Amino acid sequence: MPNWLKDAVFYEIYPQSFYDTNGDGIGDIPGIIAKLDYIKDLGCNALWINPCYDSPFKDAGYDVRDYLKIAPRYGTNEDMYRLFETAHSKGIHVLLDLVPGHTSEEHEWFKASGREARNKYSDRYIWTDFWISGIAGHPYIGGECERNGTYMLNFFKCQPALNYGFFNPTEKWQKSYKDPACVATQDALMDVMRFWLDNGCDGFRVDMADSLVKDDDKDKTGTCSIWRRIREMLDKDYPEAALVSEWSNPKQAINSAGFHMDFYLDHVENGYNTLLRDYETWGGTKEDHSFFKKDGDGDVGRFLKDYLPKYEATKKKGYISFITCNHDTPRATNTLDESELKVAYATLLTLPGVPFIYYGDEIGMRYIKDIATKEGGYTRTGTRTPMQWDDSANCGFSTAEPEQLYLPIDAEGPTVKAQAERKDSLYNAVRDVLKIRHENPSLAADASFEVIKGDKDSLFIYKRGELTIVVNTRTEARKMAVPKLNVNPMSGKPGKVEPVYTIGDVNFDGTTLTMPPQSFAIFKKA
Repeated sequence: MPNWLKDAVFYEIYPQSFYDTNGDGIGDIPGIIAKLDYIKDLGCNALWINPCYDSPFKDAGYDVRDYLKIAPRYGTNEDMYRLFETAHSKGIHVLLDLVPGHTSEEHEWFKASGREARNKYSDRYIWTDFWISGIAGHPYIGGECERNGTYMLNFFKCQPALNYGFFNPTEKWQKSYKDPACVATQDALMDVMRFWLDNGCDGFRVDMADSLVKDDDKDKTGTCSIWRRIREMLDKDYPEAALVSEWSNPKQAINSAGFHMDFYLDHVENGYNTLLRDYETWGGTKEDHSFFKKDGDGDVGRFLKDYLPKYEATKKKGYISFITCNHDTPRATNTLDESELKVAYATLLTLPGVPFIYYGDEIGMRYIKDIATKEGGYTRTGTRTPMQWDDSANCGFSTAEPEQLYLPIDAEGPTVKAQAERKDSLYNAVRDVLKIRHENPSLAADASFEVIKGDKDSLFIYKRGELTIVVNTRTEARKMAVPKLNVNPMSGKPGKVEPVYTIGDVNFDGTTLTMPPQSFAIFKKA
């Protein structure tokens, strides 16, 4: 387990939209380098950068044309190496986005695989053995290549599935995940990983990590075996390299597949949804009972019922990673105001595991509804608009003309400059909480976690090591006797505590704690 993860807080960057240094309207790698001090000052000491490899960008870079080449619109390989070096000099680790399940249809591997004559790439993708296919359960495309067969898709039409095999092949053209041809695909993936690790990368976020072996069993036995093999390679050759999975099943991803971290996402119905996205994610038609929504009448017990068993099962082997948002989900400003966001983010950043902040969430960037799709974003596009830095043209994102920008600027939205200047802003709340997190071993990723109160009718109270955290998400103030915050588990007698940090006008008279609406407090032993 990489030791640096204990104190890691990640900042996710969608490179197209972060900072443009050459005036073409698209963010670039030199732009990321230019903003490293901002990221460090915020309190983030690690980056996850969405795909920046060469691509036709039909799916925002998740359709990779060349895994070993940086897309020219972002810069060069040398720019990326310089980013690694500069980030490391500032104590910042960098993860790239690994897309193992598919490539672009323009990848040279796929072009070779689609030829009729057998070659070393013929089995790199999943092909049927006839030009008409009706195999149930997977989408196939025909008529695109000279090969007498159809190929499986992994997502969009432009993304043919790489061949990691089937768990139990049922057709003569299907291969077992143990077949040498499928193992060769694994080897090719590891070669890609080695290339970037050798050039300074610190690990990978893995896209659709659970999708490799087709028709896998319920335990994902085949897919997990592949990732364990990769983890063995990393442990041997790159022991400080980190892997975080887009899996949303920590027991499988961490315990069975060997990932260091797994995202606690809202792609499925789970406890994370109940915290701040308890509605139909893109339609928003269901009544919202999110815990952090002040008038949602939410119940933190719903979250804990799902989360605690996963935490207990994985806490000694890896980390569950909470996100403020990501490039695939609507920003929390879609339903929460600034007072609610302060409490939500402070809570997420003080729970166990390794947290991830999506660029712009720290200033409350808005989810832009009804924006035209860009590069396969569709309803996700409203979460991918350019970062709003200041009150200059294009909010400081780019010097290009507005019509040249990757996506339109939310000119009415918050900016870093305005948020930094306002003492009680969301930005300053996030910055303050992260400073406390880094200064207190009790808030390390692997520090202990104990729920003191966690039901619908109470404050949410939990202990992290020597610290006790109290959360009130409701519209009414709540009171409690302070000594109850810190009962000695050996003697059963109450101890004394003092506040370390508060959000809201928290009143503490030494014996009674009054938590105003939408408030948050951290206490330590006196």
